[in-house]
Amino acid sequence: MKRIDIITLFPEYFEVPLNTSIIGRAQKNSLVTIHTHQLRDAATDNHGTVDDTPYGGGPGMVLKVDVLKGALDALIAKSNSTEKPFIVLLTPQGQPHTQSIAQQLSNLDWLIFICGHYEGFDERIRAYVDLELSVGPYVLSGGEPAALVAVDSIVRLIPGVTGHSDSVVEESFSLTDDADNPLLEYPHYTRPEEFNGQKVPDILLSGNHALVDAWRLEQAKQRTHKRQNNSQ
Repeated sequence: MKRIDIITLFPEYFEVPLNTSIIGRAQKNSLVTIHTHQLRDAATDNHGTVDDTPYGGGPGMVLKVDVLKGALDALIAKSNSTEKPFIVLLTPQGQPHTQSIAQQLSNLDWLIFICGHYEGFDERIRAYVDLELSVGPYVLSGGEPAALVAVDSIVRLIPGVTGHSDSVVEESFSLTDDADNPLLEYPHYTRPEEFNGQKVPDILLSGNHALVDAWRLEQAKQRTHKRQNNSQ
């Protein structure tokens, strides 16, 4: 069974999302176990202090490196595991999250995510992580939403989690063109065959799987090209 741990100031943030839909079923089916850990439990004083003012001045508060490292050490020691976890620091300065990274992380047996808050981390925590990850070029109020995005994208790729293995192979960013560039997913249709004058493309009704596959690939290429041009 794969394991995911999340170090956070707000464990309650994850209670519903991690026990709902695909992630919830994956845990019930013993394909993955996910634990959240309160960062304040690693505080070194009686007040549960996890942050302090930045050296050199400036706004906001910075999460303390001794508390963060203490939380990691306590988690690893409590697990009684001889396996080394792969530690991910969620930060807008990190490597952009992609489908490829999600696939790589889904192949690992033990992941630990560290959620930031306030102004950020003490720079020295970076020495103890394996990957700095960003879910987009924007700033969130904390690492919790980013952790949910990352965990969701990873868990659904674990073998046995989704109902059909092809569903994660033929979706957006899993498809690639001839140059191995990721593509957006092709259009989907279902009943009714006609709705308000809009008809399902004839090729999808042909029963010719080879032609259908070629049409879908071409549609994926066109959609990707169009969306990329519109975003520039």
